[in-house]
Amino acid sequence: MDSSSTGAVLEPVPAHVDYVTDGEPIGDGVAFLADVLTDPLTLLLVGLGTAVALAAAAGYLVGGSRIPDIEVARRTLASYTPYLPWMLRLSTGLPLVGAAFTGYYFTPSVPVEARLLQVVLGFLLLFGLATRVVAVAGLVAYLGGLAVFGSELLLASEYLAGFLGLVLLGAGQPSADGLLRRLAVTDGTIVNRVASGRPRPLVALRRLGVDRRLAPVAIRVGLGLNFMLLGVAEKWFQPGRAATLAVDLGLTSVLPLAPELWVFGAGLVEFGVGLLLVLGLFSRAAAALGFVVLTTTLFGLPNDPVLAHVTLFGLSSAVLVTGSGPYSLDERVLPAVTRRLRDLLGTEPGAVEPDADVETER
Repeated sequence: MDSSSTGAVLEPVPAHVDYVTDGEPIGDGVAFLADVLTDPLTLLLVGLGTAVALAAAAGYLVGGSRIPDIEVARRTLASYTPYLPWMLRLSTGLPLVGAAFTGYYFTPSVPVEARLLQVVLGFLLLFGLATRVVAVAGLVAYLGGLAVFGSELLLASEYLAGFLGLVLLGAGQPSADGLLRRLAVTDGTIVNRVASGRPRPLVALRRLGVDRRLAPVAIRVGLGLNFMLLGVAEKWFQPGRAATLAVDLGLTSVLPLAPELWVFGAGLVEFGVGLLLVLGLFSRAAAALGFVVLTTTLFGLPNDPVLAHVTLFGLSSAVLVTGSGPYSLDERVLPAVTRRLRDLLGTEPGAVEPDADVETER
């Protein structure tokens, strides 16, 4: 490889890419939180919002089983499980290719070109060729970038969830891997003769104790941590920039609250969505709310890099399909809480149980 092609693989681009505003972030995040959390109006609004959320959750647990639409929606979403790997491939492969040609490394906050690397990773994921190997390579590329470029790359931590999900699930269908697998198991084909006796990646993973049923856990925890990071780092720890943006968007005229309250509220919603996902509590509802937040951002911020958020959209959609999965409060705690609430209120369960225990394989 000559020096010109090497430069195309990894070189800095001329300018830093800001998400939505120009200039350096201002304001002390700790002081901002201290001021906001000692403001009576803020505490009142947070208390009211928390009370409404708890009442809605209790109402769902007690009466959700009487609404058949909820179970029909849940079963329909779960029926999309066979397409989950395809969703993950699209939502990681497309933004990787876009990042390669836009000139940044995983996130616009790291304006470094790695065109060849990201194009190869992205297109192989889109084709579904050597998917698990490529996903591992993507993990190495991301973690290596994190070591080199530092915490800025954490803004794209959703890629970790996407790559881990693909390592656990494989390519799915439609994919080049699926085609090759079909050829490999069909007697008389050339691929069958070549691949005969060779170990399969899924078998190797099982020998290591890795189960594809862990994919929903990896996806929702990775997505949740990213939402929590966005709420804390972009809102609470950069209040000056976020408050300026709230004024520029005219949010204070929509609801006459101080810009600081808008900033705190936006960060609180993102942090809350992330926390629910990490805990595996009402995961589908949290993913749906996260999807609404992302969509609002898409239409509300004209300078927002939509391509950089495609992975978040894809992972939110994936959680809508998988639900919480194992190792979640939905699975281990919520059924007992539901029974306790019904006993206290003297209500009987309906035809549909509202717990969120969902099959991840069919």
